[in-house]
This record gives sequence, structure tokens and C-alpha cells, in this order.
Amino acid sequence: CSRWEEEKKEDGVKWMQLEHRGPYFVPPYEPLPEDVKFYYDGKPLKLSLATEEVATFYAKMLDHEYTTKEIFQDNFFHDWRKEMTSEEQEIIKDLDKCDFKEIHKYFVDKNEARKALPKEEKQKLKEEADKIQEEYGYCILDGHREKIGNFKTEPPGLFRGRGEHPKMGMLKKRIMPEDVTINCSKDSKIPEPPEGHKWKEVRFDNTVTWLASWTENIQNTLKYIMLNPSSKLKGEKDWQKYEVARRLKDVVHTIRAQYRKDWKSKEIKKRQRAVALYFIDKLALRAGNEKEEGETADTVGCCSLRVEHIQLHDQLDGQEHVVEFDFLGKDSIRYYNKVSVEKPVFKNLQLFMKNKDPTEDLFDHLTTNFLNKHLQHLMDGLTAKVFRTYNASITLQEQLKALTNPEDNVAGKLLSYNRANRAVAILCNHQRSIPKTFARSMQVLQEKIDAKKKQVEEAQAELKKAEKEFKDTKDAKAELNVEKKKQLLKRLEEQLAKMNIQATDKEENKQIALGTSKLNYLDPRISVAWCKKFGIPIERIYNKTQREKFAWAIDMAGEDFEF
Repeated sequence: CSRWEEEKKEDGVKWMQLEHRGPYFVPPYEPLPEDVKFYYDGKPLKLSLATEEVATFYAKMLDHEYTTKEIFQDNFFHDWRKEMTSEEQEIIKDLDKCDFKEIHKYFVDKNEARKALPKEEKQKLKEEADKIQEEYGYCILDGHREKIGNFKTEPPGLFRGRGEHPKMGMLKKRIMPEDVTINCSKDSKIPEPPEGHKWKEVRFDNTVTWLASWTENIQNTLKYIMLNPSSKLKGEKDWQKYEVARRLKDVVHTIRAQYRKDWKSKEIKKRQRAVALYFIDKLALRAGNEKEEGETADTVGCCSLRVEHIQLHDQLDGQEHVVEFDFLGKDSIRYYNKVSVEKPVFKNLQLFMKNKDPTEDLFDHLTTNFLNKHLQHLMDGLTAKVFRTYNASITLQEQLKALTNPEDNVAGKLLSYNRANRAVAILCNHQRSIPKTFARSMQVLQEKIDAKKKQVEEAQAELKKAEKEFKDTKDAKAELNVEKKKQLLKRLEEQLAKMNIQATDKEENKQIALGTSKLNYLDPRISVAWCKKFGIPIERIYNKTQREKFAWAIDMAGEDFEF
């Protein structure tokens, strides 16, 4: 049987055997060379080792916009002072008087030198990394040798966070073996901690799939070492996720009928739940969880929307009952959208906003928990997140049907695929900032296109000349020449068309992140089936890592697969 379909274990048990080497710890700090100096108030100052290490974290980031932000600077300076000796604390009292330029230059130069290494040296470094990967990067799970996802602990550094995170700049501490809990099977060779150290604890819990865990000091959240996405365990979990979304397809009409009915419910709680569910279904909004104030950036999802996040317009841009959304979602990504909604939804929103301050909750009678309990009752395994997966996958499938022209060449079909993927990314609001290199690489492409146009024009002129010659001479050699010039022109025109497609694709894609939906929201079987149906090589859609992650789908899906 295929490795995706081996015998099932009893509920809750994830493995019978788990053996591994434990995490790979980041090498210890290497002090700066004597001639690389830190200056305070214009004078060189020799720092103690712990203080110097934290100084290098800041120095490395000097060319990053983070270090220009006041909150980043304040958090860094506060945490840095805690690492200083009392003498250093007496001297270093003002970040503006600190000069990290020499340290910054040292690391930039070091980086450049590494890039400029001869091929043999680079090969040697790669072999060392491969050796570590071989030793620490695999585990034995139920007799299979499986790849581990992130087997190295995160190096210490300054916390960045996404968007305007209130904790940016704080010191991310070095992870020690004493912080780490190991999870493996009782009868396995239990991993040895590094010399002179011991583990926080060793446990044998086969109801979880992580191999090691520790608490990181900034958010106080647990971090785990997990299996690689290509592993059987993760593959099965991924497959199950899409199977749940496919089950939603059969009941989604009933659910929609139900929430429409609930818009008129006597209970305000039910009405709010029904409007929120409409947004989650129609706009693929995230549910949004209750969060601790001040701990994280001020971001919201559907259930935690506040009155200030929406504006109602009876009429806008020729549409009626328009809701204008403007809020920061997950990772502080702005969600901005104007949507024409059904009249009962509009009326309900007016009701929910009545006599409320801007900072009050829009759905004040609703929690994510209450919503998910209701969803579970409608279908086993259903949560708000499943709607996102379902709507993303169904959108991809419908867009591929609508956009793919079987007559197109491979480049044309791939443009259609990317356009279908873009429709999903827009639905899910997956944005990226325009890449720094965008303008330059677009310019390079444009120069190539211009050069190619010139070649096409020249080939057209040559063809005209050859045709005239043939007309004058009616000579067999001249006739052959006409054919040759025609072939050349055709080839050049195809190349030009391909470049133009590339430019269109690049431009349409500059602010959209396709990867997030590709990896997390789109049933890979839809893409595999599309490739098989139209004879597109899978590697044009999925890179090597993605092909490993989606091995289960590449195995399973034929060209007739329907989500």
C-alpha cells in the first residue's frame, strides 16, 4: 500500500516509535576582532562580552528601517542595559551617543567576503551544512526515516514582529538545553544534551507530533521542532484539511440558507453570528480571536471588528448598500475593501452600530468560540478557517476553468494559472510590499522587449525584401529564402509574445503574494489535475520543496479530479 494509506492508529495516538538527536544549537558567540571598535560619545569603549553580543545584533540592522523606529530603539536600549555590567550602565545612558558603524561595516564586509569565496570553499561550507542536516535533520518515526522541518534553535537577536508590533527591538534570548523539553519514545535512544548541560525534561507523549519544545521569552509562546511538510504525518494532516473543505461543499447551501434566515432572528446574538458568518463566507475574512491588550499589535479579524473599522454607504460608486472595510488584519496587513452587501445585512449593521462609540465592538454579543461551536454543530470538523480553504480552492478551480484556453502555448496557459492564483490571493488579501528590485528588473525586461521588437522589425523588412526578390526572379533559391525568413519572423514574434506575457504577469503580481495561498489554502490536487490535463510539467507550478510537500497529491490526483 502507498505510504499515505498505512494502517490507522487508535484515536489521538500519532506514533508508536519516535527517535531523534534533539535540536541543533546555534554556535556560541564569537567576539569581535580587536580592531573593530564600538564608540560612545566619540570615544572607543571596550564592551563586556554579553554587552558586545547584543550590540552586534543592533549593528547588523543599521541599514534596516526597523532601527529608525522609536519603539524599536527604546525596547532595544531597555533590554541592552539589562545585559550591561554596572560600570557600563554608568557610562552608556544615551543611544544617540552610541556609534555602531564600525561593527556594522565589519559584518557587511564579512558577508561580501563569504559571497566572494572561491567555488571549492563554498562547496566545503555546503558539505559541512549537509553533514549537520544528515545528523540532526532526520528522525525515525514508526520505522520510516522522516525529515525534520526546523531542527535548529532560533539564534538570539532582536525581535522584529510584523507591522507595528509593540515589542519590536526586544532581546530574543539564546535558547539553552536547560530550556528544552524533548519528546521521543520510551524505548528509543534518548538524545544526549550538549556536554555540561541537561534537558529541562524528557517526555514520552505519543499524542503530539512535536520532537522538542521551549518557551520563547518575548511573547511567552511555545516553539516546537516539527516534522518537515514532506513527511507522511504532515502530508496526511494536509490531505485531511482539504477533505474537510470538500465536505463543506455538500452542505454549504444549507448553511447559507440558515444564516440568511438568522438575519431576521429575534435574538441579537444569532443575528450577529449570521452577519459575521456571511462576511467569513463571502469575503474569506479570518475569524479573529480575543487577544491580550498591549501584548500584540492591534490587529482584528471578523468577530473582533470595531465600529471604527467599517463605514456604511447607502450609495457609493453606482452601487447600493456598500460596506467600506478598513482595518489591520493578521500580521498587520491592511484590509481595505468596498463591498455591496444584501439589504438585510446592511440594515443589521446599522442596528449593531447604533449608539456605539467608534472603539466599541461591532459584534459585541459574539465570540469566535460561540461561532465555531455553532459551525461544528452544522458539520463535523467545521470552523471559520475551513471557509477560507473552501472558498480559495473553489475559486481557483472555477477561475482555471474560465481562463484556460486549450489552444494557448505553455506560457499562455501559465499566465492563466497565475491569474487564477491571483484571484485567490486577492480574495484572501495576501499582499506583499513591492520588491526592492522590482523597478530595476522590470526595466531590464523592458529593454529586452525593445531589443526584440527591433529584431522583429528587421526580420519583417528582410522578409519583404526576400518576397520582392522572389517576385522578380521566380527562382527556387529565392523561394527557399522566403520560407527561411518567414520561419525566423515567426520565431521572433513568438519570443516577443512570450516576453510580453512575462511583463504582464510581473506587473500584475508586484503587490500580491501568491505563495501563501499556494501552500496553505489551495488543494494541490486541483493544480496537479490541471497540469496533467493540459500537459504542463508540474515543476512549472511547484518548486522542489512544494513538490515534496504535495507528494501525496501528485500521487493521487488524475486529470479528472474535481474539488
